[in-house]
Amino acid sequence: MQQSAFLTLPTYKMMTIQETLDLVLEQSISDFFKMEAEAILDQVSERNNCQRFSIYLERRAHDAGLTGYRADAEYNRQSGGNRKRILIGNAEEAFIHSDLILHSRGSIPDQDNLIAIEMKKADRPDHEKQSDRRRLCAMTGPADKALDEQQTVRPYVCGYLIGMYIELDAHQGIANIERYENGKQAQVYSIQLAAP
Repeated sequence: MQQSAFLTLPTYKMMTIQETLDLVLEQSISDFFKMEAEAILDQVSERNNCQRFSIYLERRAHDAGLTGYRADAEYNRQSGGNRKRILIGNAEEAFIHSDLILHSRGSIPDQDNLIAIEMKKADRPDHEKQSDRRRLCAMTGPADKALDEQQTVRPYVCGYLIGMYIELDAHQGIANIERYENGKQAQVYSIQLAAP
């Protein structure tokens, strides 16, 4: 099944895939911070936060017409069961598992990968945070990086339309968010957390 550049939403408004993903992210981030603020401020684990965020992300994606996509936490496989790998720069290859991704699990090959999310607590070491940022740059890099000179597919994961780095600071009660597109940081903003 081929994914078109436009989707018909329940409101019958025509939106590009980028506009749709922006809306999905805006709504799912709002839902997550509204419903999970108390747990975040109580400093529950990163894995728990990612799993909880996946619920809101997948629900909003399906509401927006992206029914062929799934939100998977700690996902580390590609088609055929191979471990996911990225190419950092032009030389460094690394096996990865993403904190959270929205993808079609290979069923929509024209645009399998939509959103990659890395989440960290603010008190984690800086080298872990930088590793997540490099991973998002590689994952949002152009999909043509996955082809060699003979147009043979290489086993690297890339071509995600959006990457999000979310740093949760329970002590300050804020979430610092960085958005990645086309292999680089595109936006930085913060959200104040308030327990219900």
